[in-house]
Amino acid sequence: MLAAGQVFAQKTLKEAYKDYFPIGVAVAPRNLTGPEVELIVRQFNSVTPENAMKMGPIHPEPGRYAWEAADAIVDFARRNGMKVRGHTLCWHNQTPRWFFTDSTGKRVTRDVLLARLKQHISDVAGRYRGKVYAWDVVNEAVPDTGTSIYRNSGFYEIIGEDYIEKAFEYAHAADPDALLFYNDYNTENHSKRERIFQLLKKLKAKNVPVHGVGLQGHWSVYEPSRDDLEKSIRQFAGLGLAVQITELDVSVYPKEHERRDGAAASKQSVSQETLARQADHYKMLFDVLRKNKDVVTGVTFWNVSDKSSWLDNFPVRGRKDYPLLFDENYAPKPAFHSVVDF
Repeated sequence: MLAAGQVFAQKTLKEAYKDYFPIGVAVAPRNLTGPEVELIVRQFNSVTPENAMKMGPIHPEPGRYAWEAADAIVDFARRNGMKVRGHTLCWHNQTPRWFFTDSTGKRVTRDVLLARLKQHISDVAGRYRGKVYAWDVVNEAVPDTGTSIYRNSGFYEIIGEDYIEKAFEYAHAADPDALLFYNDYNTENHSKRERIFQLLKKLKAKNVPVHGVGLQGHWSVYEPSRDDLEKSIRQFAGLGLAVQITELDVSVYPKEHERRDGAAASKQSVSQETLARQADHYKMLFDVLRKNKDVVTGVTFWNVSDKSSWLDNFPVRGRKDYPLLFDENYAPKPAFHSVVDF
C-alpha cells in the first residue's frame, strides 16, 4: 500500500473543483475508521449515506428507528466541515415489508400508507433538519421500459401517482430549507429521459417543492455519449431545476441488463488499456459537467475506492469491478488525474 504522502501528493478533488461544485462520496459507517478516513476528508467535501438513511435500514419496524448509522455519518461530516446529502426518503426497492401491510398481512389503504409515508418523512427529515442540505426525496419512480411515466410500485398501486408530490410536500414541511431532488438512473436513455422530464414538468406545474434532479451516473467506459449527457443536463435544467450527479461510477465493463453468474470473470484484473479508456471517459464527463457549472450543483461518487464497490458481484456475480478514481490501495488512478488536471 502506498504511503499517505505518496497518495496525496497532487491537487485534491475538492481543491480542483472549488470554483465549480461540491465533490461528494457515498459512505457507510465502516468507511469512517481506518485508512479511508484521510482519503475521504482530504478529497471530498460532501458525503451521502450509501444505505443508512434508506427506508428499510433506518425504519425496520413500526415505531422503531435505527438512527445509529445515519447519526454517525452526519456527525462525521459535521466534525470535518462536510456537507450531507440525504438518501433517500421514498424508494420502492428498500421499503420494509410492514410499510404496505396491516397486522394481518393485508395490503393497507391509501390513507394508511399516506399517513405512514408522512410520519416516516417527517421523522427522518425532521431529525436531520439543518444538518442535511439536500435530500433525494423520491428515488427511481419511473420504469426503464414501456410508455408509462410511473413504475408499478407499492406506493403507486396503493396511493396513485400523487404519492410523489405528497412525498415532496412532506419533506418540505419537515425541513423548509433543504433542497429536494428527484433521483433516477438511465437518465441518458431517450425514452426514460422523456418520461422523467414529463414527471418533473407535471410536478413543477403543480408548484410541488422539487428543486433539482439527480442523475445517478452509474455509467461505463462505453456510455453515455457527450451529446446524451449534455442533452439530459440542459433539458432538466430547462425546467428551472438544479442538476446533480448523485451516484457516479464508471464500470470497466459493458452495461449488463440481467443478473448472471460470472465466476470465471472474478479472476480477471483490469488492463492498462482499459484504465486509459476509463480515464478518457471520466475526462469527457467532467468536461461536460464543468461546462454546465451554471446548473450542475454537485457531483457524488458512489463508494470511496475500488477496494469495495457496490458493482463488485453486481450485476454479474463473482466479478470484480474497478469503477472509481482510487484503486484497491487508495492510490489515484489515471482517471483521477484526468478529472483533476484540466
